[in-house]
Amino acid sequence: MLRTIGLMSGTSLDGVDAAWLETDGERIAAFGPSLTLPYDERLRTDLRRVLDLAPTMDPSDRRLKSAEARLTEHHVRAVAALGRGADLIGFHGQTILHQPDQRRTWQIGDAAELAWRTGVPVAFDFRSADVAAGGQGAPLAPIYHKTLAANLPKPLAVLNIGGVANVTWIGRDGELIAFDTGPGNGPLDDWIRDCTGQAFDRDGELARSGRADPTVLNRLLADPYLSRPPPKSLDRLDFASSLAVSGLTQLSPADGAATLVAFTAAAVEAAPLPMQPVRWLVAGGGRHNPTLMAALRSRLTAPVDPVEALGWDGDALEAQCFGLLAVRTQAGMPLSFPGTTGVPEATRGGRIAVPPAVDRR
Repeated sequence: MLRTIGLMSGTSLDGVDAAWLETDGERIAAFGPSLTLPYDERLRTDLRRVLDLAPTMDPSDRRLKSAEARLTEHHVRAVAALGRGADLIGFHGQTILHQPDQRRTWQIGDAAELAWRTGVPVAFDFRSADVAAGGQGAPLAPIYHKTLAANLPKPLAVLNIGGVANVTWIGRDGELIAFDTGPGNGPLDDWIRDCTGQAFDRDGELARSGRADPTVLNRLLADPYLSRPPPKSLDRLDFASSLAVSGLTQLSPADGAATLVAFTAAAVEAAPLPMQPVRWLVAGGGRHNPTLMAALRSRLTAPVDPVEALGWDGDALEAQCFGLLAVRTQAGMPLSFPGTTGVPEATRGGRIAVPPAVDRR
């Protein structure tokens, strides 16, 4: 068993999640502390600009290098703040571009710098090998969900709602199907920021005060992505074109928020699963939005509960996952599978950055 610290910076751009985990890559021996270190507004703004420019951005662009350096420093601080020793760090970095159909995925963050600053080996670059082999490069959490859910009734669905939403379906015999269902918090957060200047719809209050516009919602649900069979995955900005022509901008702030909540929930309802699950477990920031949770419960036939109902830590789940994936990387175990990313066969991934040896002369 190895002591790991997993680090995750999601497409919602809210900060770094860090979590301590003891695992051999197949079993969990112990959970440890976790935390979220929020980004300051300047870094969040700069990362959002990098996201917008990434398709045409040169890796040497000074704006990119500046944001990457500050992002890495934030991860160094998160490791230090966790305050518990580790044998290995799992460092996802920040996705700024994800185009698996073009065999491109791009995560920024300096793993070598993180290893040097912390003195701990760092596993990173978890998605590239899968994408290079023809997979979607996402989601990567299913193997961790399966580990956590080993003794639960199945079929079971674990729904993670971050900037985008993805589902892991675990069959009765342990088979895994996973894909991005559609939008998560990303479009709603952008709408709230543009309309109110706030970072997100706290407690779903604005969406709850509005009404979803059926015409706009139907236009959004006509996006071709939703009718594609899995495996499939999304970039945070993949719905930008559909949103731009949907008529959303003609709605009031409250009705627009309500429509985007309905869009997320309806996309989950339409997810092509092999069999309806006996239960939905919800992780990610979206589970904190009561209006979104109510929308899911109104559309899905099985019970919908936050993962805390089982004693899981929904705020730490993705970070814990990358702790597990770090160990699997070091051990040469597969990270992705045909049913989770569409890769032709179970595929290893990740690389290890080793801190420089200390001169003890």
